[in-house]
Amino acid sequence: MQAAEAIIEILRREGVSTFFCYPTTPLIETAVAAGMRPVICRQERVGVDMADGFARVTNGKPVGVFAMQYGPGAENAFPGIATAFSD
Repeated sequence: MQAAEAIIEILRREGVSTFFCYPTTPLIETAVAAGMRPVICRQERVGVDMADGFARVTNGKPVGVFAMQYGPGAENAFPGIATAFSD
């Protein structure tokens, strides 16, 4: 089992069927093959905000998930993460 397959399996067991992602993450193909629906965003902060909004609307059942690229993508996601934790 590849790492991406393990991550997607854990998300499926948590009830996640939709996740938000930046187009360069290797999880997209694995998630689609497993029947999950990726929602592609063009900026990391927006993706985090979308996952946060999704979790709030669904009362955390399932959790909001955002998959991003490493490096600069993580840095761009920090403002969205800070916003999610501030409320």
